[in-house]
Amino acid sequence: MQTQEVAIKPSLKVVMKSDTEMLDEVMVVAFGTAKKSAFTGSAKVVGTEKLEQSQVTNVTDALAGAVPGVTLTSNDGAPGSKSSIKIRGFSSINAKNDPLIIVDGAPYSGDINNINPNDVESMTVLKDAASNALYGARGANGVIIITTKRANMSGEAKVTFDAKWGANTRALQKYEVIDNPGMYYEMHYRAMNNYYKSTGMNDQAAWLEANKNLFGSNGGLGYNVYTVPDGQFLIGQNGKLNPNATLGRVVNYKGRDYLLTPDDWEDVGMRTGLRQEYNFSVSAANEKSSFYVSLGYLGNEGITEGSDLKRLTGRLKADYQAKKWLKIGGNMGYARFDSNSLSNNGTSSSTGNIWAFVTQMAPIYPAYVRNADGSIMVDNNGIGMMDYGSGINAGMQRPFIADANPILDNKLNTRNSEGNAINGNAFVDITPIEGLKVTFNGAFNLDETRHSYVYNPYYGQFDSTGGTVSKYHTRTYDYNLQQLVSYARSFGDNNFDILLGHEYYDYRYYELGASKSQMFSQGNKELDGAIIDGQGASSYKE
Repeated sequence: MQTQEVAIKPSLKVVMKSDTEMLDEVMVVAFGTAKKSAFTGSAKVVGTEKLEQSQVTNVTDALAGAVPGVTLTSNDGAPGSKSSIKIRGFSSINAKNDPLIIVDGAPYSGDINNINPNDVESMTVLKDAASNALYGARGANGVIIITTKRANMSGEAKVTFDAKWGANTRALQKYEVIDNPGMYYEMHYRAMNNYYKSTGMNDQAAWLEANKNLFGSNGGLGYNVYTVPDGQFLIGQNGKLNPNATLGRVVNYKGRDYLLTPDDWEDVGMRTGLRQEYNFSVSAANEKSSFYVSLGYLGNEGITEGSDLKRLTGRLKADYQAKKWLKIGGNMGYARFDSNSLSNNGTSSSTGNIWAFVTQMAPIYPAYVRNADGSIMVDNNGIGMMDYGSGINAGMQRPFIADANPILDNKLNTRNSEGNAINGNAFVDITPIEGLKVTFNGAFNLDETRHSYVYNPYYGQFDSTGGTVSKYHTRTYDYNLQQLVSYARSFGDNNFDILLGHEYYDYRYYELGASKSQMFSQGNKELDGAIIDGQGASSYKE
């Protein structure tokens, strides 16, 4: 139906008008195309205009809010992270619920992040059994058909270049929490004071006992970051911070002076990430041929150190009408990717999860280990020292989430995936008579990825083993062959379509990995930079 604007009145009479032009539009469906007027299934097309408005790294993220019945969820916001896609809800409790991805007519098993959204012309989402029945069991969770761009027939070459810059920041506002160290000490003092009163102590005794244990291990906070004159307590008998207390306290521990002063852990652990994207394309078409060439680069920094994605993509697509009855074409895509991720991207509340860690940290604890003058201490390896709450900082220990600092862990540890992906397809269309078409399609996808997981030998979980180095190489390869015979005719308002086809699909996955521990230094992050064999070399194939 046509979109209409209707003036607001006390009573309205609206007559829907048929949009015949829209009904004549051709949409991409399973193994071909169909007029919207003749299509009886449930499908939604997301076109170029919508895709260009969406600043996304993953092309399927453009479906969010654009297609009824499609839900996208993500457990982390890391650059290049993939969303979980559900079409019309869950279809199975135990089996996978991911939809089948089709790229230019062939099943796609590669990483969807390797497809530049700028190279996509449209996406068609097939949502019901009638529309995806031709894919059989593979299409039980729905089908997303991605069609890459081709040149529009204009007679002249079209050259485009666009550059986009943006910033990645935390989108959700923080909860209102106590961020004043003095107020935090006051509240904890009140809790301890009430406890001692409940044991039968009078006000004077409870006040003294609460102050004495405020920084101890028996229900205390472990750290005192205020300097208080000799003979005075941090909290007065009125339950308020001593007006003579000053923030920042120098203590001597094992012959060395330390400054204890609190930090805003979220400010220390988070950053504003830069997002930059550049796309260049050349296309041209005439009555017999067309070609499309593109190059794209994406640099996307996460909102914390150790999280980023760099991606270089290229695509070449061409077709040629060799004879009136013969058309040939091909499409080749390439992606070079390099991504770094955190050891825990937000799926748990463990001490390795920087998001959970910094939001739980009280405003009295230092993030850094500081000299008496306030400068950050540097260890023998040239690393700026951060507080793990384990006694490293002037002997102080946190009573909770001790021996942990995911901020420094993320700076020193490495979780890197880099590699190359290439995919392509070719087709031959033969039209011996009007309405009858014989099609031969061939497609392949090859993904080579090298994973490096390095955990530093100085701090954190693996300091006792001298650090660990793990390397994994994965290869995903598949190819698809299709032979299709179709016949389509229209008789007035009637449409007649018949399709006969055969498809062959082969998928291979290989993995090879090894790990070692006891690293020589943080600088050598290869297997020959460690001494002790950990997990023996392993391989896997399916």
